Amino acid sequence: MHNTPFRLRQTGQILSQGGVIAYPTEAVFGLGCDPLDAIAVERILTLKQRDWRKGLILLAANLEQLHPWISLSPEELAKISAHWPGPATWVVPASQNTPDWITGGRDEVAVRVTAHPVAAAIAQAAHTAIVSTSANPAQRPPARSVLAVRRYFDDQLDGILTGPVDTQAQPTPIRHWRTGDWLRR
Repeated sequence: MHNTPFRLRQTGQILSQGGVIAYPTEAVFGLGCDPLDAIAVERILTLKQRDWRKGLILLAANLEQLHPWISLSPEELAKISAHWPGPATWVVPASQNTPDWITGGRDEVAVRVTAHPVAAAIAQAAHTAIVSTSANPAQRPPARSVLAVRRYFDDQLDGILTGPVDTQAQPTPIRHWRTGDWLRR
């Protein structure tokens, strides 16, 4: 099924109603949900067999969608936003509104403004940044196709958006905003 404007609006509604979806990103398929929906986040963590203390990435269509989740000065924000939109994830100070189930109980959150057209369209349709974590159970390779997503999760998802993943071979690199240190390459 093609990702028509109607399909994207439907996806936004699915997310606002607590749904969990899979969608293509810069390197792999991701699992996503509304970050404020604790039950939807728990579903993703259960599907992935992932410890909540690892935290999750928030993916946005634009910088404005990240403002409720982060706490950076304009100068600090300018430093990292020069890398967006694109396949760069930054760990930054979390706002007080960012729930522990997203941060893993830390005072920082991983965020990215995506350049992937499908992923960005989903965040636009949801009117918020969305959870983004690779579509795979723990210790398994990330899904790079709809078929792989279906093999891993069968009928446990509320929607799967189609489209190619970009040409990046590995999940997006993650850097710390203050030090610039690579946390994942």
